[in-house]
This record gives sequence, structure tokens and C-alpha cells, in this order.
Amino acid sequence: MCLAIPAQVCELLSHDPPLAMVDILGVRRKVSMDLLADAPAMPGDWVLVHVGFAMGKISAEEADEQLKLLSMLGESEAAREDVEEPR
Repeated sequence: MCLAIPAQVCELLSHDPPLAMVDILGVRRKVSMDLLADAPAMPGDWVLVHVGFAMGKISAEEADEQLKLLSMLGESEAAREDVEEPR
């Protein structure tokens, strides 16, 4: 099953290639913004992230709803582990 996780854009890092630092459940990760070329995200925006790519923008309400659902399903910790850098 593919899982895209809501993340909030913290800062834009570069335009070529388009990269941003996002916050995913308290973990900051660098993600590609290539797939959002038609509707670029800005700091503060919410995006769905899958395997290091922002797949699309979502509203803060949608992000909150999805994060609550992950928590209710007991998947928020597993999602956090998926995005943490290996130590």
C-alpha cells in the first residue's frame, strides 16, 4: 500500500532542482518539489509526501484530518519512523 503523509513546508531550499525542507510529524526532511511545478508550494503550505516527493498540495484542514486518522489507526509512529533519517 502506498502512503502519502501530510507535511508542512518550512522553507524553500533551491529552485533548480526544486527542493524544500518540510516538517513531517516533527521530523524535518528535504523533499523534491518537482511534481508541483504547476502549483508551487510556499512556506506554510501543506503537501502530501511519498518517497521523498511532494505529490500535491492540500489544505490545513485536510492535513489535520489525515494526521488525526493516522493517529487513530496507530500509524503515526510508523509514519514518523518511515521519514526519519537512518542513524
